[in-house]
Amino acid sequence: MFQPDLLAGKRILVTGGGTGLGKAMTTRFLELGASAVICGRRPDVLDGTRAELAATYGDRIAAEQCDIRDPDAVAAMMDRIWATAPLDGLVNNAAGNFLARFETLSPRAMDTVINIVLHGSGYVTLDAGKRWIAEGRPASVLSIVTTYSWTGSAYVVPSAMGKAGVLAMTQSLAVEWGPKGIRLNAIAPGPFPTEGAWERLVPNAELAKRFETGNPLGRVGKPEELNNLAAFLMADGSGFINGEVVTIDAGNWLKGAGQFSMFEDLTDAEWEEMKARGR
Repeated sequence: MFQPDLLAGKRILVTGGGTGLGKAMTTRFLELGASAVICGRRPDVLDGTRAELAATYGDRIAAEQCDIRDPDAVAAMMDRIWATAPLDGLVNNAAGNFLARFETLSPRAMDTVINIVLHGSGYVTLDAGKRWIAEGRPASVLSIVTTYSWTGSAYVVPSAMGKAGVLAMTQSLAVEWGPKGIRLNAIAPGPFPTEGAWERLVPNAELAKRFETGNPLGRVGKPEELNNLAAFLMADGSGFINGEVVTIDAGNWLKGAGQFSMFEDLTDAEWEEMKARGR
């Protein structure tokens, strides 16, 4: 579908790029000629992913350990990145989420999700944007949100709050930074199973089947389908798309809002099991 040099000459930072969808998108960017930097909190995971990708893509892949919840750590990471070469793109992919009834949450539990999703994405976008504007450099920011960013969703309230904020940031800065040559867009994925996240969010096989097959196409998304959409939005050929959120969920959003509303069927014992898994 794409020319093999579609992203040649671009350097893209992917937050949460060591695992899951972040790793998959990074791999696709590299396949299409880009250089990439992945960041995350766990150096062992980052080093493993970097080594794996470097076996094919050499020094076009780099890794930076960083807790994006800390603005000073973000600034230090960006200094290190820019010391090698400036970025041309950013993918705000890092996130946290878990199922819980809102009244059972502590403030710290809320902060765990919101600080990564909203504050972290904001800190990285702000730091990169300042540098791009100072240099007069065109760039593209892509944020991974959800379809409940504009509706909310029961049982994942902190995630809904954070993702709604990221979508607001995307649409606001598309207008503010567009004249400076910086585009901001978002993707709202439906069910794309990833190891770890799926275990935290889908508590039993029956609900997993409903979650995975309840959309009009009756299946989950394939990583390459999301990867290709991300590559398209990062490419110069989509340069007139700005401030847009593209839904990729097989029509599930049209069928019924609130991805996690079905979890009203969970028993108290299952809620306790979910709480134990999240620790």
